[in-house]
Amino acid sequence: MTRNGNSVNIEPIRPYHHGDLRAALIASGLELLAEHTADALSLREVARRVGVSATAVYRHFPDKQALLSALAAEGMEQLGEMQRAASDRAGGGPDGFVASGATYVRFAAENPALFRLIFASAASISLLDAAPDKVGRAMRGLREDIARLIPADLPDAAHRTAALHAWSLVHGLAMLILDGQVSYEPDEIEAVIRGAGLAGKAG
Repeated sequence: MTRNGNSVNIEPIRPYHHGDLRAALIASGLELLAEHTADALSLREVARRVGVSATAVYRHFPDKQALLSALAAEGMEQLGEMQRAASDRAGGGPDGFVASGATYVRFAAENPALFRLIFASAASISLLDAAPDKVGRAMRGLREDIARLIPADLPDAAHRTAALHAWSLVHGLAMLILDGQVSYEPDEIEAVIRGAGLAGKAG
């Protein structure tokens, strides 16, 4: 669809061949989220991009909300992978923790529709307190980093507070950027994270 939603752009349809149709539909949905908001996404357009019928989509996603939930879950996994890669490139430790936080903000700035969808679709549970298998890779990574970076003999409450501090900082920065309150400047974001004592408090 065009931006005004009144006509259809003619784009080459990528024929779908045998394989993982569910994964192909998710990949197509993520591409559409890079162009539109979640509200504008449709199962019909996802099907058209993959080159299958709408009926084929319904076999995997009975409605739009089911697809959006799958896209949110995949987005959270991708975010976690990017954060871990950034941390590894920075050498881990406090520097890696800051790099992970900066990547969180960058992901939001570069993928606004997907980032908003991730948290709009989050289960009504505390991501800080839920069992590891109930949260995405990004939140598991945050918990693991905190466990490595603060003294192990501190009580669980201290670990939770440190995780909440780190998450609140980067999520708040991300939302300020998405809401147009501040511009996204990578160097400034890293300076803000370091200036807040994130690495120091974790170390």
